[in-house]
Formats: sequence, structure tokens, C-alpha cells
Amino acid sequence: MVNFPNAKINLGLRVVNKRIDGYHDLETLFYPIPFHDALEIVPVLKGKESSFVQTGLPIPGTINDNICLRAVALTRKRFPYLPPLNIHLHKTIFTGGGLGGGSSDAAFTLQILNDQFNLRIPEAELAEMALSLGSDCPFFLINKPCLATGRGEILLPALVNLEGYRIVIINSGIHISTAWAFSQVIPSKPEVNIAEILNLPITQWQEHLMNDFEVPVFRAFPVLEEIKQACISQGAIYAAMSGSGSTIFGIFPKGPVKSLKLPESCVFKWL
Repeated sequence: MVNFPNAKINLGLRVVNKRIDGYHDLETLFYPIPFHDALEIVPVLKGKESSFVQTGLPIPGTINDNICLRAVALTRKRFPYLPPLNIHLHKTIFTGGGLGGGSSDAAFTLQILNDQFNLRIPEAELAEMALSLGSDCPFFLINKPCLATGRGEILLPALVNLEGYRIVIINSGIHISTAWAFSQVIPSKPEVNIAEILNLPITQWQEHLMNDFEVPVFRAFPVLEEIKQACISQGAIYAAMSGSGSTIFGIFPKGPVKSLKLPESCVFKWL
């Protein structure tokens, strides 16, 4: 059976505090979007060895570093009787773009193993396993709009619904280092929290709903600000960068797909 790990966007992202453990406390809203990878995990025939195949968009690093294999290894530590597995991951979610594609792949791997082999891992424990793989991995176990605090693992379901709008996601091919992006932000507690801002009409979000990473990232990569402004000038009600970058998304009124005028290097997808 093929599963389809999905991406997310961030509606607002504030870096509130740097913690003594080296991580940062955040405030954001994770919103799942229908942009998917494909993931198949099946037990191999008796006498055969495990295999992993990755197709589609390239993923930086070596095959052995793939987060799906790390999720399998983590599960196998607790359940060494898991059989050898054939895994096929097909990537279509832009990598290194702030869409959480790798985290989604990892969370789906954990969930598939739990369900397929009847491991009966409690939800709280599965979330702890997911968190050890990535700060936003636990969100994809819930996969509904959630306000996120802490490292991103403290999740509160939120009544935010964008089904009445079209979303476009735009990738410029720029890869932003998450560690670098965090090093450029000075943490500060916002005067108004994101939950309050999201209660405003969507037409007011552009003025109030901020991503703290945009200032340093746009300074280093001006084309990303150009893409954001192009969305706004061509009818987006709200446009922003997702996560620590570099994907830009725009929220447009429902209607026919627009032919956006963007820099030539851009790839975009309407949802």
C-alpha cells in the first residue's frame, strides 16, 4: 500500500527564546497542505534483505542518512523482531524549503510501522519518537491545523480553514540552512500572539502575521522578497515565507489558476 506524506506551511513564525539546550522556543501555526511525497513500506520475501529506493527530487546527503531509515532504525531498537523491509520513497515536496517534507516522511514511516505490524505504540510515545527525529515531526502525526509552541512539539488544534482559498507554493531552488537562519534571528516575545492574529479577517494578516526569518533571509536572498511581493501585487490576500525558507506561498481568492509572473528560476504549484 502506498501512503502519501504531505507538506505544511507556517502561518506566522516567531522565535521567542533561545533555550539552554540549544534549541529555540517558537510560536507558529502549522497548516497541512495537499502537496505529497509517496511512500511504500512492505515486508520483504523470506530470505531477502531490506532495501531502500529513493526517486524523484534529489535529497542532500547519503542514502543511509535518509530520515525514513532513521525512523525504521529507531523503531527497530524497540521492536527488533520487525522483518526486513522494502521501502520506496518518491520525493516531490521541495527539499530544504521550509515545507517539512522530510519530517512528514519520518512521521508517516513511524505511523505505517505502528499500524502495519500492530506495534500498539501509545500516541504519546510515538510523538516522543517523532520528536527525536525532528522538531516538527510530531505535528504530522496529528496532521491538522495546530498552534505550535516549545520547539514546535507542543501542539494545540486550531480552527483555521483555508479551504475557501487557493494556495500557491513557489520554490526558487535556493537552499537555506536552518542553523544559519536561526543564528540570524534575535529572539523576542511578540506583543500579540499568533492565535489572536489568526482570529482577525484574513485581509488583515499581511499587516500583522509575521515570519521572523524573513528579514535576514530576504537580506541574504533578495529574490525571495521579490517573489513574495510579486504574489501580493498579483492578487494574493496573504503571502509569506514558510518556516526558515526558502519556499514562498501565497493565499489567493478561489478561482481559475493564475499564470503568475515570477523570476525564471522559480517552480510553482497551485493547490
